[in-house]
Amino acid sequence: MRNRAVPASMRKILVVAPSWVGDTVLAQPLFMRLQAAVPGTEIDVLAPPWTAALLQRMPEVREVIENPFRHGELKVFARRRLGRALRARSYDAAIVLPNSLKSALPPFFASIPVRTGFRGEMRGGVLNDVRTLDEKRMPMLAERFAALAQAPGTPLARPLPRPHLRIDQANRARLLERLALDTTRPVVAFCPGAEYGAAKRWPAEHYAALADRLIAAGASVWLIGSPNDAPIGTSIAERVARGSVANLCGRTSLGDAVDLLSAAGLVISNDSGLMHVAAGLDRPLIALYGSSSPAYTPPLAPEARVLSLALDCSPCFERECPLGHLRCLWDLTPERVWTEIRELAGRNLPLNLAGTGC
Repeated sequence: MRNRAVPASMRKILVVAPSWVGDTVLAQPLFMRLQAAVPGTEIDVLAPPWTAALLQRMPEVREVIENPFRHGELKVFARRRLGRALRARSYDAAIVLPNSLKSALPPFFASIPVRTGFRGEMRGGVLNDVRTLDEKRMPMLAERFAALAQAPGTPLARPLPRPHLRIDQANRARLLERLALDTTRPVVAFCPGAEYGAAKRWPAEHYAALADRLIAAGASVWLIGSPNDAPIGTSIAERVARGSVANLCGRTSLGDAVDLLSAAGLVISNDSGLMHVAAGLDRPLIALYGSSSPAYTPPLAPEARVLSLALDCSPCFERECPLGHLRCLWDLTPERVWTEIRELAGRNLPLNLAGTGC
């Protein structure tokens, strides 16, 4: 991979994927670049089981291979066994997206000829195409991933291709029936969770106030999230005063969430994996940022709008507010989000956007 982005001889590539759902979506532009460079490239992805359903919605991915290791587990001998099993697949190249040493071990043990990744954790001995990251030139995580499809030192080709996830229409129809979801009214989906921590979650009180206003305007409000988001979904649903919301948190798989979000006319989400899923579905989207940075992991969709107060203390990238006040999200009021809804949803949703109050 020295003289051009992807040599024509390298048609079989293993990508070691990140563990986060959102980062997995942001890896799709890399897959697109690899296939555009050499049509017919076969891309297999080594990924944790919880992201497999998402990768299977990406047409560029041929096969998802389960990465069985939990976060932080070294297990060198088990990684060596995995690498030896991968050796029989005869990959031409590997691209390692996480910056850890342990993530680079399976391609090394698989004796894959070209092993590409950014410098990190003293892994120069296991990678043989080590890149130096220029964070100022590539502030976005998706840019950093996509740059690994290019030759070292090559300026990143912009704009990036946008993520695009496939929808299972039959599964969506089954879900709408099984969950008795109301689609006679315009659907607004809330994604109130964030696996990273509470400092990325807009308060339940704010979500509930916004749900009241949307219901009064004629919307059907769905709460979508993982089993870990079930308490947040319950907290929101219990606070809604003007009607009811469909609390689906913990009742669907990740693949189901993809299909249900595709039915929404508007998505309102924390900076989370499902926010990036909604962007990958080209849904009108309002993304709420607290402790994280929209300059680093913005939603890659033309209809997305980002709301961030950009306080002096943010982004801190902490899981919990280190100052104890979470002003970056508490001070981002439902009224402020409603203003954004009127500008964005007014063109897309047949709602009565006047005359309702929080």
